[in-house]
Amino acid sequence: MSVTIRFFGAARTVTGSCYLFETRSGRFLVDCGLFQGPKTLKELNYRPFPFRAADIDAVLLTHAHIDHSGLLPKLVRNGFPGRILATRGTIDLCSYMLPDAGSIQESEVATLNRRNAASGRAEVSPIYTQADAIATLQSFTPVDYEKWVDVIPGVRARYWNAGHLLGSASIEMEFADENASSKPLRVLCSGDVGPDTTLLQPDPEAPAGFDYVISESTYGDRERAPITADARRARLSAEVRDAATRKGALLIPAFAVERTQELIVDLVDLMERGEIPSAPIFLDSPLAIRATEVFCKHAASLDPAVDVRRLLNSPQLRFTETVDESKAIAKLTGFHIVIAASGMCDAGRIRHHLRNWLWNARATVLLVGFQAQGTLGRFLADGTKAVRIQGNEIKVAARIRNIDDYSGHADGSELARWIAERRPVHRGVFLVHGDEPAIAGLAERISERIVPAAMVFQPLLDDVYELTAAAPMIVEGSKHRRLPPEAVVRLDWHNDMSKLILDINDCIAAAADDRARGVIIRRMRRALDE
Repeated sequence: MSVTIRFFGAARTVTGSCYLFETRSGRFLVDCGLFQGPKTLKELNYRPFPFRAADIDAVLLTHAHIDHSGLLPKLVRNGFPGRILATRGTIDLCSYMLPDAGSIQESEVATLNRRNAASGRAEVSPIYTQADAIATLQSFTPVDYEKWVDVIPGVRARYWNAGHLLGSASIEMEFADENASSKPLRVLCSGDVGPDTTLLQPDPEAPAGFDYVISESTYGDRERAPITADARRARLSAEVRDAATRKGALLIPAFAVERTQELIVDLVDLMERGEIPSAPIFLDSPLAIRATEVFCKHAASLDPAVDVRRLLNSPQLRFTETVDESKAIAKLTGFHIVIAASGMCDAGRIRHHLRNWLWNARATVLLVGFQAQGTLGRFLADGTKAVRIQGNEIKVAARIRNIDDYSGHADGSELARWIAERRPVHRGVFLVHGDEPAIAGLAERISERIVPAAMVFQPLLDDVYELTAAAPMIVEGSKHRRLPPEAVVRLDWHNDMSKLILDINDCIAAAADDRARGVIIRRMRRALDE
């Protein structure tokens, strides 16, 4: 028997999750996600897949987040003929999230093409359209938690609740040996693992005893203070009260699924208890609105101690579906709350609200989730003084705050414990889905303490490993990379260019007079001419 894994995504990056498993009897993917972050990384979304879509027999989808599911419509459009196996919660969410992603891509490409036409550049096409995404939904096949399902000949899989998101799963796989008397090769893909304390989801589950564990490491280098429901609400309450004293907008760039619903539940509950001022809560995301409906539909599978349906139907909550309704929010004065996607401020309506409020000291921006390298949310979290949004330079005067209590990812100690509970691990642990410091941090946590250091692997993008030897062996063909390793782990020239433009503007603005400004411009011109 020969089994290989190809790390076509989430290797030294938090996004673009995609792993290709290949045996003599066929090929299948675990996840097929969209790359997010620096433009160099996002450009991979537009390139051809590093495999033929028509040769893939099945896809095992861990959950609905776009960095795990977002390239499925491209896969189907390019000729993928098989089934996409997912839980019912994941399918319900994808039925809204994938068409929304297609619509956003069409809209963004239309805007880009207008700019390209004005500057004489060629038109570009979206990665896929809303129609492509809708067509993809026909390929989904529901699976139940903790029940085996056949994937390809000789391979079966079982889904376990990962505690990260409605419908999220860690996926257990068994690869039968051609020698019937031999034990199957056992592999576990973590998907995204939820933390110990979440508002709506149960604790993550999975069995033990694997040859290989492929573990996410998003927060592998972080250690959170212990979180309780009361402490989480108290911290949120303090942030909201501080924002209210400024008498401006409280902008919350929210991940449309799960984080948004958790925030709404806590905000409404705090208002009902009188712990924060009553104010309108605008849910300004058609996707989040649809996702909220899905959560109400699946309320019985969530925490029974939380009256999800009632809280998500509060009169304080206002749904703004249309563009005109979204723009009308900008006319408001006084304290109000706007929850809008995307959570990393990389797309969607939150950018419109940030453009309107970032310059205003009365505003507060509350970041509540992971901010990937190279995203606008990450720059705000890191304290940048100015940003560029849709070509406009905006000084950051708003108060930028960050609370991690609503994260859907386990921290370093929780991930280490999750891996320890999977023991015995016989051949290796692959650490993926994390920035370089996060992966290194988790590797340090588990090396020797949980598994031998020689059994901890940190694959690069496009690495290929043979899994059927006594220890995983890297395959020669993995040297054919789409990007050099350093391009995956650092900011790219697009980010450097944006910062340079902002620095130039600051330098010219700080010059004593027009003569000094002219000297600066002439020096830059000479540097360009060299």
